[in-house]
Amino acid sequence: MATRIAYRRIYEESSPQDGQRVLVDRIWPRGMRKEDAHLDEWLRDVAPSTELRRWYGHEPSRYTEFRRRYLAELGDAEHHEAAAHLRDLAARDGITLLTATKDVDHSQAAVLADWLDGKRRGAAR
Repeated sequence: MATRIAYRRIYEESSPQDGQRVLVDRIWPRGMRKEDAHLDEWLRDVAPSTELRRWYGHEPSRYTEFRRRYLAELGDAEHHEAAAHLRDLAARDGITLLTATKDVDHSQAAVLADWLDGKRRGAAR
């Protein structure tokens, strides 16, 4: 049976189908109390660098380039350990990647979900 990899906003109600709930933002979501987040983990180090996040600014027209740059970052030394840990979590159970971003389909959570799904299928990278 395939492992479920999903992503959504942290502000949405948690669900038993979420599996492991992992926040993939570098900074804590505004207005969210830690006890209300129902997180299993907060992996700050898998998030895009501050420089990349600021450059992107959640502009959908920059998404393709953001995705390319972020995938490159996932292979660097700064992100390596956190990315490997996230892959391990995804391989074990269902996982829901959480972000505060309003446009989740153009977020690092969407990039990570695709990346993890490709890793699980054995895609080259």
